[in-house]
Amino acid sequence: MSNRFLNAFDAVIRNPIFTPFAEAASEDLPVSRLLRLSLFQLTVGMAVVLVVGTLNRVMIVELGVPAWLVAVMISLPLIVAPYRAVVGYKSDTHRSVMGWRRLPYLWKGTAMQFGGLAIMPFALLAMSGDHREPTLIGEIGAAAAFLLVGAGLHTVQTIGLALATDLAPKEKHPQVVTLLCGMMLLGMVISAVAFGIALRDFEQVKLIQVVQTASAITLVVNFFALWKQEPFDRAFFVSKRDKNPPKQPSFRAAWAVFTADAKSKRALVVVGLGTFGFQAQDILLEPYGGQILHLPVGTTTILTAFLAIGGVLGFLLSGRLLNRGVAPYRLASYGVLGGLLAFTCVLGAAPLASIIPFGFGTMLIGFGSALFVVGTLSAVMGQAAGGFSGLALGTWGAVQASAAGAAIATGGVLRDGVSALAQRGYFGEALAAPVTGYAVVYGIEIVLLLATLVAVRPLIAGGESASPGGGSQSEGVMSAASTSP
Repeated sequence: MSNRFLNAFDAVIRNPIFTPFAEAASEDLPVSRLLRLSLFQLTVGMAVVLVVGTLNRVMIVELGVPAWLVAVMISLPLIVAPYRAVVGYKSDTHRSVMGWRRLPYLWKGTAMQFGGLAIMPFALLAMSGDHREPTLIGEIGAAAAFLLVGAGLHTVQTIGLALATDLAPKEKHPQVVTLLCGMMLLGMVISAVAFGIALRDFEQVKLIQVVQTASAITLVVNFFALWKQEPFDRAFFVSKRDKNPPKQPSFRAAWAVFTADAKSKRALVVVGLGTFGFQAQDILLEPYGGQILHLPVGTTTILTAFLAIGGVLGFLLSGRLLNRGVAPYRLASYGVLGGLLAFTCVLGAAPLASIIPFGFGTMLIGFGSALFVVGTLSAVMGQAAGGFSGLALGTWGAVQASAAGAAIATGGVLRDGVSALAQRGYFGEALAAPVTGYAVVYGIEIVLLLATLVAVRPLIAGGESASPGGGSQSEGVMSAASTSP
């Protein structure tokens, strides 16, 4: 049965419409296998939209859950973001009885996503107080569900990227990164539309059906995506395990070597600064359009489409530039420049009272962010060597996710705090307006993006030879194993 599905999938992929993906394929990783592997990003995008977008609104509006409690629940997955570095390292050094490294962790991540989504709607309904059970039970259940989904999402994405690094030849890594990022965006767009249509007329039964359908889709799609992606080592299975296997370094030793290189630290600083600079506006764009530019709800909702269009254009351009030999960190710097122009346009929309610079700036945010993500992620994938790609990619993901969460929270708090002080006259009569809070956040983002340009310059000048996970680091990790406790 599985071979029939795979043969049918291959037949569909041979259609000329899929020829743009051929650049990312290779002899060992054909288009059909690559696209099938990339499906795990669809479920990651679906989970992000469901947790951050759909359930956010449902909990506050339809279920009447206090906004502060919703914010706490949604931020819970960020607690496990640093776990990405650990799980990536474990997948580097793990050998199952089948000889697999990545697949066991991918299944574990999928199971956590499935389990969290399966219990989530019931926990949310209990938390809203509609049932006889105390709401404390619902709060505990919802917290567990969000933590499971977050841990599963981070695990699947980290190990999936590491598996793609293992399977694709080094010269194809930039195209593979572009494809994987594009698939996540596609998953977000499709699921956002589907969830919006399904929950247009909200009912509690519909909420249960939608969320549990998402959990089932996650299980089935990930199973199909990961089927036969890692070879079964028959010899390893027959011999079961070597009696004297090579000693693997501890995580502490691997991490010490990984962070010993100053340029590796600089690369992580670039990721953190740039991510913070792009993401602090995440929850402020629509309120800015409504409160400052007096746009109707329908118009501000279109901003999501503008961000998505900018992101798609950014991914397409990234693939072309990387294919033509543009260095990854140089590409990331182009994205930062796009972000600087974007926030300048957004800030200028208020005094001009015009939607044109606002819409253009919104699209540029998506465009610049896409270039930055593809550039930094390509640098990590391109330099990961020695079997420690999981540690490198996990560290990138941990820094990126943590910075994004901190940026979103900080942006909201700053907007509220500065706006309250401004309207009370603390900054003078000229600044006693709601736009002051937004302007401070956007101004801080511009400063952070400028700092990102300063931090990334040595990496560009040095030929980007020291991205996290470089070969010399991996050799150092292995040599450190002999001295680690």
